[in-house]
Amino acid sequence: MDRAEYASYVYAVCRPPGAGALDGATGVGGHPVHLVAEGDLAAVVSAVPLDEFDEAALQANLEDLRWLEAVARAHHGVVDRTARRTVAVPLRLATVYRGDGRVRQVLREEHASFDAVLRRLEGCVELGVKVYAETGARRPEDAPRAEAAPPGESPGKAYLRRRRQQRESRDDAWQRAARLCEEADEALGALSRAREHHRPQDSALSEAPGENVMNTAYLVEDARVEAFLDTVRELDSRASAGTRVEVSGPWAPYSFASPGVGV
Repeated sequence: MDRAEYASYVYAVCRPPGAGALDGATGVGGHPVHLVAEGDLAAVVSAVPLDEFDEAALQANLEDLRWLEAVARAHHGVVDRTARRTVAVPLRLATVYRGDGRVRQVLREEHASFDAVLRRLEGCVELGVKVYAETGARRPEDAPRAEAAPPGESPGKAYLRRRRQQRESRDDAWQRAARLCEEADEALGALSRAREHHRPQDSALSEAPGENVMNTAYLVEDARVEAFLDTVRELDSRASAGTRVEVSGPWAPYSFASPGVGV
């Protein structure tokens, strides 16, 4: 392989895993994965064509959704396999260096940052929790009595009356969702080592019904995962009509893995 034409794509920084832990693993473009070790740190790396990942090419490729999806799937596949075998700091998509020598240099220069994050992530996974609200949904006991139209009510007044009822229904749904968010975050935060609040997901990009009103990642110790999941199920089982709680994971701890180093 002509190394001048290839760059080193880094998926994660980890504690060196046991022998054979990544045997047979392939990454972006189907290239074999290997480790670049430096002391008590190792980078999970594969070679990628420089003509796809230099600054100009990468800028264009990131606009190609098919290319981006393929790279993202390969990236997350390698990170997931690594995180199942050792504590790992996932790096952001398309973290590329000009050769393994540069990767090794970064491990030396940023040892303190990576070491601190790895210590924080040791024995933990990420669990994602979303709360959804559906306006217009009510429990039977909460439903207001329908207002009878006054005799001779004009079409304009009837329209305004219906709009007021719709607004009251939306306000009620938001209030119930807000209470559920507070309750969920308090209960789940008590079972977590850390939390990270993300921007709610755009409903136009999600197939899930309702509007996402809470989107939070929790860093949870392995020993507390079952208790965390049980709590999510209990919160959802007694959530008011039109609100619900969903959990995803466990995942590699992407939301808690920023060591603050540049590419």
